[in-house]
Amino acid sequence: MAGTASGAGAGRRGVLGLAALAAGALPFGGARAAAFPERPIRVVVGYAAGGPTDLYARRLAEGLGAALGQPVVVENRPGASGTVAGADVARARPDGYTLLVTASSAHAVYPQLVARPPYDPVADFAGIGVITVSPTVIAVHPAVPPDSLVALLTMVRAAPGRFAYGTGGAGSVMQLGMELLLREAGGLRMEHIPYRGAGPAVQDCIAGHVPVVVDTFAPMLAHHRDGRLRIRCVMSEGRSAMAPEVPTAIEAGVPGAVANTYAAFLAPAGTPADVLARLNGAMRAVTQTEEFRAFLRGLSAEPVPDPAPEATMAFIRSEYDKWTPVIRALGLRIE
Repeated sequence: MAGTASGAGAGRRGVLGLAALAAGALPFGGARAAAFPERPIRVVVGYAAGGPTDLYARRLAEGLGAALGQPVVVENRPGASGTVAGADVARARPDGYTLLVTASSAHAVYPQLVARPPYDPVADFAGIGVITVSPTVIAVHPAVPPDSLVALLTMVRAAPGRFAYGTGGAGSVMQLGMELLLREAGGLRMEHIPYRGAGPAVQDCIAGHVPVVVDTFAPMLAHHRDGRLRIRCVMSEGRSAMAPEVPTAIEAGVPGAVANTYAAFLAPAGTPADVLARLNGAMRAVTQTEEFRAFLRGLSAEPVPDPAPEATMAFIRSEYDKWTPVIRALGLRIE
């Protein structure tokens, strides 16, 4: 039975530096990485075709196939916030031929919302690398008078619970990120309005039905630039290259208000270190190109400068641990 992730994480910065692989691990079945791969590789994605995670996986798989000299086939297995695919890969033979492209919902959030998670998001996997990290942003309708996050929080503080914010769903990183910010800002209260997806939440904010919306850059950056929404802050450790004029929540005096979604490339736990190194090398040959970086920026996603296997699991652990107290405080649960 899958357990629960624990331990202090290294944070986002841990995925940015190159981590050394442990040496001397015995290879699975006695095969050295020099012979890997000898047949096609299956990459499982827990989300529907055409979504951001699927697009990352398909572009990565295309490059991996060329780098490894074998076909890399993407298989979509959507369901339960990506955990159907995660459970499939967690149970797979740890030989490098069944891999997972996953997102924060399946590894940082959903396993904490159910009584019996289908896997341990840390112990049941081995890291290959983080593909991208996308910060959450907070935007308002243009008619909302505050011209900064500080002013918005001052208005919320003066009228507890009277203002609402929309997100793409209950239990999303967007809800958790906003609640983290409100907590870090002194225990402020806003009403959460969960929508069935980010699109309706963003459109309702544009229409003026909800004053504040929380999502990643991708659905909101174009609206910000044409004036239909105004992004008040980015919830990352530093400003985004996609919109460098937008300050961080930390700059607005809310320390710790960092909320990212991510896409990571994982293998089953027990996959030999030399196979992970081979996969990571092929991944870096793809993701470190300017072509791939431009592809990510086209989706309003942030490239990771140097994805590293060991740092991947430290990052996933830190993201899991960060949301644990927020989930508990909100009493979120899926029965």
